Formats: sequence, structure tokens, C-alpha cells
Amino acid sequence: MTADRDTLTTSLAARELLAFYREAGVDALVGETPVDRLAAEAPVSPAPAVEIVRPQVPTAARAAPAQPTRPIFARDLESKGRGAVAPPSSDAAVMAAREAAKSAGTLEELRTILEHFEGCALRNTATRLVFADGSPGARLMFVGEAPGRDEDIQGLPFVGRSGQLLDRMITAIGLDRASVYIANIVPWRPPGNREPSAQESAICLPFIRRQIELVDPDVLVCLGKPSAQTLLEINDGLLKSRGRWYKFHTGTREIRATVTMHPAYLLRQPLQKRLAWRDFLAIKKALASA
Repeated sequence: MTADRDTLTTSLAARELLAFYREAGVDALVGETPVDRLAAEAPVSPAPAVEIVRPQVPTAARAAPAQPTRPIFARDLESKGRGAVAPPSSDAAVMAAREAAKSAGTLEELRTILEHFEGCALRNTATRLVFADGSPGARLMFVGEAPGRDEDIQGLPFVGRSGQLLDRMITAIGLDRASVYIANIVPWRPPGNREPSAQESAICLPFIRRQIELVDPDVLVCLGKPSAQTLLEINDGLLKSRGRWYKFHTGTREIRATVTMHPAYLLRQPLQKRLAWRDFLAIKKALASA
């Protein structure tokens, strides 16, 4: 009986853990096979010493400058296959993103460029590009951090539980989803809903900046600390930076920008909704005076 109870307890604990992972958005494994990292490692005998003979390199070969890595786009892979080309370095990818974003004259052109851009590895693990939603000529623009599982499936930003909360908050100030513009810093979902790395955000930054320039809103709202840090370059905590106004240069003019809580944060901390409501009332007032 004791063994049966232990087995039942273990089974229930496993189910609860899997349910927690599913709610957290974890749906991808890091490795193909499980690894028992707690198992004792077998002792490894030291390898015998091997004499290394270094080949002589001609002087002319040593003096030859290294060739820079050219950023890779989908069109480069059409005739070679994905495995034939090494991924670009992070610096090369950032430079390629800047040049590509600069060349976009419209939002549709920017979307097309992103669909073919190979400089961000997240593109290979995401289901689809999550570009934006709402009105391209909106006076109010929201920018989050990255898509989640629901957004990755539908190809639209903020469509899960946090998106439904955002919709209600927008409606509360007399607007709706069709009258605002919503996007993210990173347009591809990171595996397991993890936070985008600093390198991934840096690669995608030129695209979201160009997106803001093309929309040209009167008010820009950063949803959450990562969005504020990336776009406004502020390092203050969320509760300190929220509700304050900052200047943001769109490329053609200076607009007002602010920071408020990400809807996902509000779902975890519902008592903070009162502060978010104050932020949205301030946004409504700013739109009326712009």
C-alpha cells in the first residue's frame, strides 16, 4: 500500500508540474534527448601528451586581411540550402538590419523585408512573423517585448490573455484595437516564451524604430520594462519609470512617449491595475492635447 501511495503521489506531482509548464508557455525542449546531470561522472584518465607540430604559414598568407562576413538573407539560401551557409555574426546582423530597415518606404515593404531577413535566429524557431495589428495611421502606438504562444499561432500581437486585457484597457479610454497600432520589439516568438536576448533585441531594434517612423504616432507607449529600456534607453525600474513622459525622435519629429505595465505583468499582479489605469488616463489626456 505504501508503494502504491508513493507512486500515486509521484504521478500527481508530475501532472501538476507539466500543467505549470504548459501554463507558463513552455512547449519546447532544449535538447533532443534527456540528460541526467545529477548522475556521477565516470573518471576520465588524462590523455597522453601529444607533440604538436605547427605548420609553417607563408608570410603573405599571414598578412592577408580577413574577409568580412556578409549578412545572410533568405534569397541567399534559395540555391544553396540552409545548411550550406554559416549564420552571420551579431555585428554583421545588426548592420544588415539597419540597412534593410532604412530601405523600407512603407509598412508593407518593411513587413516583406522582415519576412526575408535571416539575421535573427528566432526566425528559424518561430511559427510565423508577428508584425503588427491595428491602424497604420494611428495616433497611439503600443510596443511590447516579443510575441507569445498565441501570437505565434495567429501571427498577430497581443491576442492571448494579456492581449484581451490590453483591449479592455484601450476600450476604457474611448478607443479600440482598430484605432491604435500594436507591435513588439522582436517580431518572432522566442522558444518557450523566454525573454529575447540583448543580441536578439539589438538586431530587431532598427526594424521597430523604422516601424515607429512609418506609423508616426502622436503618443508612443512602451508596455513593460524591456520595451522601455530598448526604445527609450532608460534603466530605471518599471514602477519608477511608469507614468512619466519622455521624448522620442521618430526621424521626422519629436513625440511624447511613456511607460506602463505590460498586461502580462498585470495578470500576475492585479493590484497594480490601479496604477495602469492612471497611466491610461494620462495617455488619454495627452492625445487630447496633442
